[in-house]
Amino acid sequence: MSTSKNYAGIPDEFAQLETAKVVLIPVPYDGTSTWGKGADKGPKAFLEASENMELYDIETASEVYEQGIHLTEPITENRSPEAMVNEVHKITKDFIKRNKFVTLFGGEHSVSIGSIRAFNECFDNLTVLHIDAHADLRESYEGTVYNHACAVHEASQTTNLIQVGIRSMDAIEKTFMDEEKTFFAHDMVNDEYWIDKVVEVCTDNVFITFDLDVLDPSIMPSTGTPEPGGLLWYETLEFLKQVFAEKNVVGFDMVELCPNEADASSDFLAAKLYYKMLSYKFMGQDADEEYDNTYDVDYKPNTNSKFQDDEA
Repeated sequence: MSTSKNYAGIPDEFAQLETAKVVLIPVPYDGTSTWGKGADKGPKAFLEASENMELYDIETASEVYEQGIHLTEPITENRSPEAMVNEVHKITKDFIKRNKFVTLFGGEHSVSIGSIRAFNECFDNLTVLHIDAHADLRESYEGTVYNHACAVHEASQTTNLIQVGIRSMDAIEKTFMDEEKTFFAHDMVNDEYWIDKVVEVCTDNVFITFDLDVLDPSIMPSTGTPEPGGLLWYETLEFLKQVFAEKNVVGFDMVELCPNEADASSDFLAAKLYYKMLSYKFMGQDADEEYDNTYDVDYKPNTNSKFQDDEA
């Protein structure tokens, strides 16, 4: 895929790496998906939809692109799932160290193994807020620990993992699940306080991994493994807005868009959702205000992570 254009077609002055507060890393990878293929085409469809999106956000009365959004070259490493994860980890951490608000757009959910690992090494006491229809807690699947079905297993061992919207899982995943920090869709539908409860169990620093199949297929049909009974648009925005307001969201990724040539509505939803999340992150901040991701410039990685590399 080509990234010769700026994100959302924004003017060059807002797209330069040196001055942009936000970095967007496309990861068009679909090497381990086991049902609906096409997540590797998700970043391209997302970027094309973003170019046809209004950039004024009514709710926040802001144009968040003015904070600066730099679109990187895509990560195209695909020799193996492990090689892809290592490359995502390396590049993500590099941009965190450059004091950027780092975001990624996949690709299948296995890309999050690398992004989560990088954020966990850079931020103390990290919560991984996993918003998904599927538990993704298998220790390994089809011969690799880097499968999309294992996307948050490592996070379950090394971070404060909170899972939201879960409605599909294998029995073996219960052995790795903290049910006190798991919010099942069938419980959420009858609990008007579920958002408050999720926020309450999050630590101050939060990384969000957002699998688009957490959304109901009625509004997000273009995903590899759709599940009935998902979140709808406005409750999702209410939830995310509260998380951004009450916690220090240090970055996020979005995964599992499988575009359908006959229906681009899911592409536009993903584009809008990404932009809304940025709008919530920078709501009330002046574009000239320096971004501080609370990362220590001396690079003292999270010593709780057992997956640190030697670079630290």
